[in-house]
Amino acid sequence: MLFKLSLKNIKKSFKDYVIYFFTLILGVSIFYIFNSIESQTIMLNVKSSTREIIDLMINLLSGVSVFVSFVLGFLIIYASRFLIKRRKKEFGIYITLGMSKRKISLILLFETIFIGIISLFVGLALGVILSQFMSILVANMFEADLTKFKFTFSAASCIKTLIYFGIMYLFVMIFNTISISKCKLISLLHGDKLSEQVKLKNPIICTIVFIISSIFLGYAYYLVTVKVEALGDATQIFKPIVIGAITTFLIFWSLSGLIIKIVTSFKNTYYKGLNSFVVRQISSKINTTVFSMSVICLMLFITICVLSSALSIKNSMTVNLKTLAPIDIDLSKKLNITEEDAKNNWLLTPNMIEDSKLTLRDTLLKMDFNPDTYLRDIVEIYLYESADIKISSTLGTYYDECKSKYPFLRYEMRESLIKLSDYNAAARLLGNKELSLNNDEYIIVADYDGWIPMRNEGLKRNTKIKINDQTYTPKYQEVQPGFIHISANHVNMGIIIVPDDALTEEMKSESIMLANYRGNKEETEDVILSLNNHSYNSLTSLNGATKLALYESSIGLGAMVTFIGLYLGIIFLISSAAILALKELSESSDNKMRFRMLRKIGADESMINRALFYQIAIFFMFPLLVAIIHSIFGIIFCNYILETIGNEKLLESIITTSIFIVLIYGGYFIITYLCSKNIIKDKV
Repeated sequence: MLFKLSLKNIKKSFKDYVIYFFTLILGVSIFYIFNSIESQTIMLNVKSSTREIIDLMINLLSGVSVFVSFVLGFLIIYASRFLIKRRKKEFGIYITLGMSKRKISLILLFETIFIGIISLFVGLALGVILSQFMSILVANMFEADLTKFKFTFSAASCIKTLIYFGIMYLFVMIFNTISISKCKLISLLHGDKLSEQVKLKNPIICTIVFIISSIFLGYAYYLVTVKVEALGDATQIFKPIVIGAITTFLIFWSLSGLIIKIVTSFKNTYYKGLNSFVVRQISSKINTTVFSMSVICLMLFITICVLSSALSIKNSMTVNLKTLAPIDIDLSKKLNITEEDAKNNWLLTPNMIEDSKLTLRDTLLKMDFNPDTYLRDIVEIYLYESADIKISSTLGTYYDECKSKYPFLRYEMRESLIKLSDYNAAARLLGNKELSLNNDEYIIVADYDGWIPMRNEGLKRNTKIKINDQTYTPKYQEVQPGFIHISANHVNMGIIIVPDDALTEEMKSESIMLANYRGNKEETEDVILSLNNHSYNSLTSLNGATKLALYESSIGLGAMVTFIGLYLGIIFLISSAAILALKELSESSDNKMRFRMLRKIGADESMINRALFYQIAIFFMFPLLVAIIHSIFGIIFCNYILETIGNEKLLESIITTSIFIVLIYGGYFIITYLCSKNIIKDKV
């Protein structure tokens, strides 16, 4: 009997709560898809270095899956709470007919098992199908050869999904049993006739709380934008995060007490049509779901920031590679290393001092590598340093203001100097603009956005520098774009270009060789990498970057960030929308009597449907609007963090994120409205 009753209840639940089952199926499929990437990448023909990056990404995704499982578990339990509430009258009738709470718990146990089996079976089937498209996406991200691709099924991911969701459903069973045991017969039988009690808050207190919360929220925005440099280390970022989370809760709490007061003051609007009914409904919901609305708002905020930043990283790194790594190889080594240098720099050791007296070419020959044999278009240049030219001295009168604004910068660091002829030689090879100077002028080139404003302030003050008793003035009042080292990111914080005769041999600090490969690129790359294993390698500070290595690492990092961002973003977005949808469907079911009363007093179906639409739309848009406001400042902060990578494609990433939100969040809204409209039309 209980078995048949459970099956009947499940069939009825599919009709009224299709979103619940859809969310479970979607959660299972997404969980399987992202955990099956390992089996998908086995068939890809990639290099060993790329394989290492993929393995790292898989390990990170496994760790993220643990967090995702907690989010989905919370979602399932939260949904079960509303499903039980939806059926409280049904349970009351069971008890009236003599059924014990233990048997009701068994009914719910059977239902949970059946629901779990259905959602796992359908979700895994959908996940297996969609994972094949994920394989193609992975291959495109890593630019792998798909000749060995074939249909794959990940048994390990399937088992992992079954275990994780099995544990979640176990907690749901425990939760359902506890919930039923605490129910009272009177509340079960008449629960659908009870209104959510709207506790009218003191409007004066609400106004004060709202103003104070807004001030503190503004302070948090100020910290992550204007005063972001003052945060110092990474741990201090938790300060604005905590302030933002608390003030978000308080803003929802205060608004729940102000909405009725504000709207009722506009009599013409409040009493127009069914607006008074909609306002009361919205106020009641926000008043009783302050914590839930706050959590949903923060989840949407995280979704927007994570998706926008992740997609921006991938797009920007792809663009950067074309402009910042136009040649095959960049080799460099420190010159004139002293005992003090070896002591203060962990990258240097005393046994490198002797080699620092040699040119880079001589060092390569000692490592049995002849540059002329393997390289072409060779350009050899030098960087210089002077004890008198430090960051502080190039800022001039702006130094004191800059130090108070950016207290954590190392102003005592020596600036890098370069001869005009050397820079132009490198610029010709790298495709940068060549520059010119008079005998008493200097130019600063940089491409790291975080330092450019500070550099420009020093140049605008016509800051002079002195080298070997010769004074030089800036030719331009702002930094010129440029770089001399190839990279996947914008890392040049500033190099000072001076006339050739300004610098002497004793001031040399770094030797650089820029070139292209002469023969087969992959074979030459292997020869270059073999230098790391040469016995002389420990005696030199030789360092290098190659276009192929930068390309592989950038693709790997971009793919890793993109997959993790998509994983978290989609899960958070689905969870937020599903919680709101389930809440609305449960409310619509409970409010059937209210809508029936509206019909009795003369409201036609179009008015009722319009009131329902406004009610659901406002409920969905309220946390989203607050999240968007948070995200404006959050993306500004993310943009600051990502300055070295670049933000060339940030707008495209924001647009893509918006499309995700419209499709998923908007889709849940439309389905919720259609299902709610169907529910309130049912006979009572």
